[in-house]
Amino acid sequence: MSGRKLKGTAVAAPQRVTWDRRTGRSSETTSTRNWRTTIDTSRPKQDDDDRTVAELGEFAVIGRAVAGRSQPATTLLGPGDDAAVVRAPDGRVAVSADMLVEGRHFRLDWSTPEQVGRKAVAQNGADIAAMGARPTAFLVSLGCPPDTPASVAAGISEGIGLAAEAIGAGVVGGDLVQSDHVVVAVTVLGDLEGRAPVLRSGARAGDVVAVAGALGRSAAGLALLSVGLTGADGASDASDAALVDAHRVPTPPYRAGVEAARAGARAMTDISDGLVADLGHIADASAVRIRVDRSRIGLDPALAAAAARVGADPWQWILTGGEDHALAATFPPDVDLPTGWTVIGDVVSGGGADPESSAVLVDGRDWTASGGWQSFDAG
Repeated sequence: MSGRKLKGTAVAAPQRVTWDRRTGRSSETTSTRNWRTTIDTSRPKQDDDDRTVAELGEFAVIGRAVAGRSQPATTLLGPGDDAAVVRAPDGRVAVSADMLVEGRHFRLDWSTPEQVGRKAVAQNGADIAAMGARPTAFLVSLGCPPDTPASVAAGISEGIGLAAEAIGAGVVGGDLVQSDHVVVAVTVLGDLEGRAPVLRSGARAGDVVAVAGALGRSAAGLALLSVGLTGADGASDASDAALVDAHRVPTPPYRAGVEAARAGARAMTDISDGLVADLGHIADASAVRIRVDRSRIGLDPALAAAAARVGADPWQWILTGGEDHALAATFPPDVDLPTGWTVIGDVVSGGGADPESSAVLVDGRDWTASGGWQSFDAG
């Protein structure tokens, strides 16, 4: 199966765009009014969802993925041509990319295809939020075996489209190829809106360290799924279900990233590898050390209850569990933190001076428990 490419971006002047479904192109007129681009207002019929992607055909699968999706004003030309065209009002574009691989980042017996799509948007959009930018456009490439049900591809596309629209972004293109497993590769663009990007390297001694969003809930949900304590057997309660949902579909605090940048955050990152690991990235990039005070984080009762059921340490989830996609940042000590941000520690000098010491201290000591997400296991 060849890849039908519907990707790419270019900078263009702001114009009004009307999509012509027959020609696959747009007509452009200048306008001062707010507008949204629509590729196709009708959703495709789902009568043949029991067919595979090979039986349905590449173009039909792509058509389902893009049909009926509204686009934000930053999209001047959406899917259908050799490349998309998007506005870059700031003159700069924040860009990030990530992948989800079946069996490594998700399981289709644990998550619906739509949840997989939503998770793909979350983990990529959080990277843009961590720069202090606003996600504006997603490009999505899907790889799957020929016998993949068309409903799986449609569900992933639906989840991506709905999640992107919910944060004011568009899906402007992508690709479809044959692969051994289901793979979702996403590139996201973001608008800095005139602000300087918030880097990992800006932390200074004396800064406070704060987080926005939940910690440890995704790891707890994964643990519950792994031991079979959720599902239709009635074993899981509402708290467990919420933890599992946090793993299936993380909810990054997108707005908190923008608000942190406006408030003067000096360094920021999203919590994808685990709190200690990701704070370590800031500490290493900034040549400082970071001290975390667990008493300022607090222990979520739902995490404590779930940990007791599976025989785990809830602090291991909080400090080293990945895929929460919360945000961590450092701020000058005299800054009024935006709503939703909680101080959990501070920044001190000494980074890099002692290679044997940890860049992140928890309650004054090295956190020695293993953890933190790694793309490649050591053994």
